Amino acid sequence: MTFRYDFAPTPFGDALTVFSDAGLVRFDLPESDFPATWLLDGASRALRSTPVAAPGDAAALNDLLDAYFDGEPVRFDEEIPLDWSLTDGFTRRSLQEVCEIPWAETASYGEVAVLAGSPGAARAVGTACRLTPFSIVVPVHRVVRSDGSPGHYGAHPERKRYLLDLEADSARQRGIPASQR
Repeated sequence: MTFRYDFAPTPFGDALTVFSDAGLVRFDLPESDFPATWLLDGASRALRSTPVAAPGDAAALNDLLDAYFDGEPVRFDEEIPLDWSLTDGFTRRSLQEVCEIPWAETASYGEVAVLAGSPGAARAVGTACRLTPFSIVVPVHRVVRSDGSPGHYGAHPERKRYLLDLEADSARQRGIPASQR
């Protein structure tokens, strides 16, 4: 299998996008202290293959990201194919259930665990969210603690708060009641 990479602009910096023949296989947000090549090195290790540069491959994803960051309700997994090959088992089931959390809503780690078929596995859901190969695209930012507090987003809880606020503010501006989000 061949892998191609491109970069996609986000408010957090340029994210690495990696595509296989089956679809998007990784979407990694940048770490401010590390160059973009660090993300590519990590993707290469995970894929056991070095992706080749493919400028323009992320064009469709870029359009979706622009719409999302403009406050539009985008469900990425319905718009672009995802290659789930870097996940399996409970992790994959958890992340697929996370895709079902509606835009501008949240679910607890425990609720996702139940939906993924393993009640009591809230910590495993947290691990799946932390290790997702699809930041933002699979909306792990919508998974919160049982008390409703956001929790972390890797080492960047401020990003999680930003994404949650973006969706909530946009829903309010659109006049969508909380009960219908």
